[in-house]
Amino acid sequence: MPADPQNEPPCGPRHVAIIMDGNGRWAEARGRPRLYGHHAGARRVREVVEACPGLGIKYLTIFAFSTENWKRTQVEVAGLMSLFKRYIIKETRTLAQNGIRVRFIGDRVRLDAKLIELMDTLERETANNDLVHLTVALNYGGRDEVARATKRLARDVAAGNLRPEDVDEETLPRYLDTRVLPDPDLVIRTSGEARISNFLLWQSAYSEYEFIDTLWPDFTAAELERLCKSFGSRERRFGAVPA
Repeated sequence: MPADPQNEPPCGPRHVAIIMDGNGRWAEARGRPRLYGHHAGARRVREVVEACPGLGIKYLTIFAFSTENWKRTQVEVAGLMSLFKRYIIKETRTLAQNGIRVRFIGDRVRLDAKLIELMDTLERETANNDLVHLTVALNYGGRDEVARATKRLARDVAAGNLRPEDVDEETLPRYLDTRVLPDPDLVIRTSGEARISNFLLWQSAYSEYEFIDTLWPDFTAAELERLCKSFGSRERRFGAVPA
């Protein structure tokens, strides 16, 4: 008996991760300050999140601020931190009501107390949601994440909770910021740059990549749908040879 198409799992990606690049160039092309582009990019996030359920995307991870972004001007960094606070305050109710669960990954030590409080509140307010799992990488770097995970693992070894000979490639993921998430199926980078910029280094070992020219504030749900359909046509072998 043929399978019911309505009951078949989606052939598109279940977990999409996005490097949201190009906000500053988008603004500069319009003769506006870079922060104008970041505000436009923040508005774009809502459209993408809302599109996820219809595309079969259960997990969405977005790169909001890297450990290297502190090198930008003080004006831009301060503006971004203010934008994060305003975005959380504005969107908490909508995200909670729309079934979106929000998590933050990255090192919070350098963030100010008010922002951390807002992040904690948003995570708590959405903890019971399950429609889409939105993960925001804030003060995040892949190498930094692995270093912090390794420290936690080393403490468990030193405490006698873990034997060194039992450590393998399945062990470290349990100490990563993303330990409760599946690895991304598809990683998208906007703005025409073809590099991964220290994003999800461990987790994306077998992810499919799409590097597109679109600047993030111009990225649409329609383009996300196109990329998901393209993903569905790929053969993912994970190092094996098809029989």
